[in-house]
Amino acid sequence: MPVVLRHKGFRFHFFANEGDPREPVHIHVSRPGATLKFWLSPQVELAYNRGFDARTIARLQTLVEQHVEEFEDAWNDFFS
Repeated sequence: MPVVLRHKGFRFHFFANEGDPREPVHIHVSRPGATLKFWLSPQVELAYNRGFDARTIARLQTLVEQHVEEFEDAWNDFFS
């Protein structure tokens, strides 16, 4: 599971096996007891949430939007 960013206890990552056929570009965000997933394209959008409150989701979405190019580059490098 490639970890692309660690920030204040959050781990931003994707899985090496992202389905067959592979899911569109996205990033998972995890910390103990909680996880969520954002689609990255065509815009950052919450795919699912398990355990984060609304305020934390909003902060995480802002972080993902700030790092979207980094996440997309890591995804493309890993899967190409």
